[in-house]
Amino acid sequence: MAKKRTTTRSKKKTTRKSTTEVKPRTKSQIFGEIAEKTELTRREVASVFDEMHVLMKKDLGRRGPGQFTVPGLMKVVKVHKPRRAARKNVPNPFRPGEFMDIAAKPATNVVKVRPLKALKEMV
Repeated sequence: MAKKRTTTRSKKKTTRKSTTEVKPRTKSQIFGEIAEKTELTRREVASVFDEMHVLMKKDLGRRGPGQFTVPGLMKVVKVHKPRRAARKNVPNPFRPGEFMDIAAKPATNVVKVRPLKALKEMV
């Protein structure tokens, strides 16, 4: 009689997410909770956020002051980064003795968010 060949299968280790992991709130959940706490309708809460969006666009836009503050939470600032000229024959830090060229970068506007004191204390 021929012997049966037995193979041992190794169990795959599965990474399970812990049950205590908390997911971030969705936009709908945020509107719902704010509406519940303030006794406003969800539509009214959504219109407040829409108006805040419009104000931010004006303040951070071309003609605005370049900053917008959400009272007690954060300050959103527009920072202008000037263009960078192309550079040639720069030493390559990864391969000593070799040189490389670095392409030019156009001027850009970058948005930075800075937390205010109250937000820092929350965390």
